[in-house]
Amino acid sequence: MAHEKNHDYHILSPSIWPFAGSVSAFVMLFGAVVWMHGSGPYAFILGFVGVLYTMYAWWSETIAENQAGDHTPVVRIGLRLGFILFIMSEVMFFAVWFWNFFKNAMYPMGPESPRVDGQWPPAGIETFDPWHLPLINTLILLCSGAAATWAHHALVHENNRQDIKYGLWLAIALGVVFTFFQAYEYTHAAFGFSGNIYGATFFMATGFHGVHVIIGTIFLAVCLARVYAGHFTPTNHVGFEAAAWYWHFVDVVWLFLFVAVYVWGG
Repeated sequence: MAHEKNHDYHILSPSIWPFAGSVSAFVMLFGAVVWMHGSGPYAFILGFVGVLYTMYAWWSETIAENQAGDHTPVVRIGLRLGFILFIMSEVMFFAVWFWNFFKNAMYPMGPESPRVDGQWPPAGIETFDPWHLPLINTLILLCSGAAATWAHHALVHENNRQDIKYGLWLAIALGVVFTFFQAYEYTHAAFGFSGNIYGATFFMATGFHGVHVIIGTIFLAVCLARVYAGHFTPTNHVGFEAAAWYWHFVDVVWLFLFVAVYVWGG
């Protein structure tokens, strides 16, 4: 006998995806460790493919639940709070790399790293000029954030589907250009990842940010595909909102990286 739902909450059915994601992530990270010790990338690739498939399948189900009307206003509040907590965890993740950079910049001499020789950047390190390609990339990312804001405004305040598409296409294109320029910058670096604390910290901080740019670009591309599929309304667009928040977080982190690592740290 069918029962009508008399509450605003979404009672989830049993799902294999949390377990599958955990196992895949473990295999990926374990595979990365054994790969670094010369055992080949096969376990890492297997885990990585598993993580990607889990993400695709799990989020496809979430989108289907949204389209079926399961994401009531109460559920959308929970989704927003969950994503805010996720961004807060990302803030703490990047705080680690900033702390590592500042600690070594302010106290470059110590028994654990005598090769630094009391200088920052260490002797022999030729840093990037912040007022050339890094500045260009800063402007590109800020313009991309503005384009995402344009698309969000067009959805919430005007429900203008054409402007939403234009804004997302522009934001995605600029994100791709940023990634291309960062890869070009890496190939012209006068220092490497290993052998010096400056290079290790620089590539870890900016490299992880670059990964976040790629993830954010994919996030926006998924939103664009959903716009073409007719998804999102001015009152029901948590997926789009999460993508915009994530993209602005990426923008802000880059501003701190530009000022701290490229300008002050160089």
